[in-house]
Amino acid sequence: MIRVVLPGHLRTLAHVSAEVQVHVDGPVTQRSVLDALEAQYPMLRGTIRDHVTQERRPFLRFFACEEDYSLQPPDTLLPEAIASGSEPLLIIGAIAGG
Repeated sequence: MIRVVLPGHLRTLAHVSAEVQVHVDGPVTQRSVLDALEAQYPMLRGTIRDHVTQERRPFLRFFACEEDYSLQPPDTLLPEAIASGSEPLLIIGAIAGG
């Protein structure tokens, strides 16, 4: 099982606690994890990625094993610690302003 930590506003929308678990068949990539997350929690469709382009929404960042994966191609393999479930994939709501 893949562990995913969601930001507060998405937790509220999905009616879940801070961390959820999803099952991914095949390679563990950003795309496969988000596909599984959206399949399990359909109310999140379009909130993390654009419906049409499937690109990451502005002000959301993806972190795996303390590394920023936000700008990586969606089919980049995530670290083994994420695939094994020992570390969570973090989806962080970025803050803008001055």
